[in-house]
Amino acid sequence: MKRIALFIMSLMLASLTACTQKTQAMKNTKTLIAYFSATGTTHKAAQQIALATGGRLYPIRPEAPYTDADLDWTNKSSRSSVEMQDPASRPAIVMELRDLEDYDTLFIGFPIWWNVAPHAVNTFIESYDLTGKVLIPFATSGGSGISNSVKELRKAYPDYNWQEGKLLNNASKTEIENWLK
Repeated sequence: MKRIALFIMSLMLASLTACTQKTQAMKNTKTLIAYFSATGTTHKAAQQIALATGGRLYPIRPEAPYTDADLDWTNKSSRSSVEMQDPASRPAIVMELRDLEDYDTLFIGFPIWWNVAPHAVNTFIESYDLTGKVLIPFATSGGSGISNSVKELRKAYPDYNWQEGKLLNNASKTEIENWLK
């Protein structure tokens, strides 16, 4: 009986050590959490990722912030609706990131609009050389899953090292930490 208990304890210790090593390895790499958040929901998820990884938060901010009227997806004339109807739309963003070469891993976060990432995210991706970086998408959504968004990002930017994405609607600290393991 003691042998079984000792064996189980050894397995648990090995498992905990492996999880700790993986989390520590992520904390030892330079991690950037770049995110676009029009209403603050994605910002909350980004903060949780930053806490879990020790990474730096970087908001992807449009030059012209979105108003509530701009975000009215039921109005076909709203700014977000017009942008999302045009696949070539690239809203201008504030370009403040000067040290991207210092980062190995980039989490790229966004709310899902029309089943894809908002075009401001494309502006960010196209504004920087992300070659050699590990890109991990995450999203928030009122009803869409993340799979189509990730598929479209991979299709638009096939030369980048995209990892599995995760939908983080109201994700707890524990859920995010488990995802990162």
